[in-house]
Amino acid sequence: MFNFESEAASRQRAELLETVLTPLLEDFVYWFGRSRELLVTTQLDFLPPAAQQDLIQRLERAESEVKTARMLYQATGKQVAIDMGPVTAWHQLLMECQAVGMRYRFAQRSEGNPYNGDSGPA
Repeated sequence: MFNFESEAASRQRAELLETVLTPLLEDFVYWFGRSRELLVTTQLDFLPPAAQQDLIQRLERAESEVKTARMLYQATGKQVAIDMGPVTAWHQLLMECQAVGMRYRFAQRSEGNPYNGDSGPA
């Protein structure tokens, strides 16, 4: 079978993929790490310990998957894409962590914590 896609079109697709995929993977690593750090260092009153531990384990697994995908992407000269199934799962986990983080920040404000970022000089 012949591939009639021009080299320029192929290059454009690769550039577009890199433009989208590279920062996306970096964001996943960053936000998974931040979420994991919060969950490891803080017992959240609104989250049962077993649920918190499950979320930590899922974050560790997803963070490892993202790092592996990023490494493979780099190792292949950025010539491969990533299946949307895992990307969708990572995004759902990120949204779950965002909801936990928002609930945590709301609880901190409700308790009058002076270190919640709402006080101090503007």
